[in-house]
Amino acid sequence: MRFGSAPEPAPWVALAGLGLAAAVLALISLGSLPLRDFDEATVARVALELRHGLGEAPLLPTLWDQPYLNKAPGLHSLIALVIRATTQPDQLPSEWTIRLAPALLSCLVVPLGGWLQWLMRPRDRSSAIATSVILLTLLPVARHGRLAMLDGTQLTAMALLWLALLQLNRSRCSALWGAVAGLMASAMLLLKAPLLVPAAVAAGFALAWGREWRSWNNRPSAWLGMVLGLAPGVGWHLWHAHIRGSEALWLWGGDGAGRVLLDAGEGSDLGWRVPLIEVLEGGWPWLPLLPFALVWAWRWRQSRWGRWSLASLLTLAGAILPLRTQLPWYSHPLWLPIALLCAPLLVWLVERPSSLSNSPSNPTPPWRRLLSRLPMFWCGLGLLLLLLWLSSFSSIGRGLMPYRGLAVVLGLGWYSGGWWLRSGAPQRRRLGVISLSCGNVAALALLFHSPLWLWELNETWPVQPVAALARANPGGEIRLKGYDERPSLNWYAEQRIQRFKGGPGRRLSDKTQKDCITEGQAGRWTLANCR
Repeated sequence: MRFGSAPEPAPWVALAGLGLAAAVLALISLGSLPLRDFDEATVARVALELRHGLGEAPLLPTLWDQPYLNKAPGLHSLIALVIRATTQPDQLPSEWTIRLAPALLSCLVVPLGGWLQWLMRPRDRSSAIATSVILLTLLPVARHGRLAMLDGTQLTAMALLWLALLQLNRSRCSALWGAVAGLMASAMLLLKAPLLVPAAVAAGFALAWGREWRSWNNRPSAWLGMVLGLAPGVGWHLWHAHIRGSEALWLWGGDGAGRVLLDAGEGSDLGWRVPLIEVLEGGWPWLPLLPFALVWAWRWRQSRWGRWSLASLLTLAGAILPLRTQLPWYSHPLWLPIALLCAPLLVWLVERPSSLSNSPSNPTPPWRRLLSRLPMFWCGLGLLLLLLWLSSFSSIGRGLMPYRGLAVVLGLGWYSGGWWLRSGAPQRRRLGVISLSCGNVAALALLFHSPLWLWELNETWPVQPVAALARANPGGEIRLKGYDERPSLNWYAEQRIQRFKGGPGRRLSDKTQKDCITEGQAGRWTLANCR
C-alpha cells in the first residue's frame, strides 16, 4: 500500500501470477528422485491400496493389508485418483504420479495467503502481494509442498478455513462462506485431524478478540453452512469408528495427538528447539523482519491484522512447541502467520512514509532506525554468499562445489536487493524487493533441478538397488538384517520386508552371510537363504 494514496484495486492478477509461479516451481523435476522414508513411501503405499480397494470397507485405508490407523485418507484418496488416471493396475506408480496432487494443492497457499492479508488489511494491495511473495520464496514452504506428505496440503486448507471465516462479516453469501469454512474443517479432519483443534482455536481467539461474529451477515445461514460443510469429515470418522470400533481412537490418541504429546520419539532430543531451529534455518531472507513485525502487530493489536496475525502465530506456536515428539515438518503451520506478520514491514521498507505520525490509531514500525539498516544486512549476507561462491573454485572450498550455483544466484539477488533498498527513490527500493525475491526463486529452481532438494535421501543407503534384488528373486518372505524396516524399500520391492530378528529364512544384508545359500547380489548387498 502506498501510504497516503487512494485505495487500490484488489491484486487478483498479481496473486494469480504468483500462484502460477509457485506451481511451476512445484513441478520442476518433481519425479526425479525416489520417495523418501518415512512419510512419502507410506503415503504412496496407502494410496495404492486405496486405488485397488484393498480395505475391509470403502474409504478405509490399509497398509500392507492391515488397517492403517495413523492418518485419515484425505490426501491418500486424491493420490489414488491420480494413480488410477495415469498408471496401469499392474504397474508401480512413478514418483511424479505420487507427488503431483500434494504439490499442486500445497502451492495454493501462495495466492491464498495474499488474499488473507487483503482481508486483514483492506485496500493494502502491496502487503497482500508481499505476503504471497514471502510464501513463494520460503524454502520450507516450497520444498515441503513438493513431498508426498500431508503438511503442505494442510497449510492450504488452514489458509482457506481462515479466509472463509474472515469473509463472513462482509459477504452477502454467508451460507456459502460458512460452507467453505466447514468443508475446510472437514479437509483438515481428513488430513491431520488433531491439527484442526489449534487452527480453529486460533481463529476463534481472533474472532473473540475483535468480537467479529457480531457483524456476521445472516448468522443462522452461516452456521448452517458450517454444519453442512463439516458433514464429510465428521461422517468419515463416524464411519471409521463404526467399522473398526475402538481401533479408530488410535488415530486420535495412540498414533495421533496422544503420541506426539506424550512420547518423545526418535529425533526429538532437542524438544521445543526443533521447530525453533527450523524457523531460524528456513525463514531467509525475511526472518530479520519478524521481531519488528511482532512488536508492530502488538501496537496494532486493535486492528484486524494485529489480532489475527498474533492470535494465529501464538496459538499455533503454543500448540507445536510443547509437543514431546518433534519432527522438522511439525513447524510447517507457522509459516503462514509468519508471512502475514512480515509482509507489511517489507512494504514499509519500500514506501518509508516520513509524514506518517506515530499515533495510537496509526503507529509506525518499532526501532525504525535499526529497521532501515536491514538492507545493509542483506547486502552483507549477499556478499558473504558471493565470497563462498568464489572460494568454491579453490582447493580449500572444493566441498562447496555442489552449491556453487545456489550461492551465486542468492548472493547476487540478496546483495543487489539490499543495495537498491538503501536508495532514496521508492522505484529503486521496489527493484530491491524484486531482486531479493528473484534471487530466492532462481535458487529454488536450481535446487529443485538438482538432487540436493531431497537431502534426507543421503542420510542412509539407497533402497532401489536392494529393492530390485528382492523383486528379481521371488519366493518366500524376506527379512532385512542389520537395519530397521524401511517403508521406501517396501514400496520399491512391492512387498513388506521387515527387520530380521533371528531364525532361518531369506534375508537381505550388506554384510557377509555365513552358512547361507546366496540367491542374488547387488553391490555389497546379498539376498541369502539361511537355514
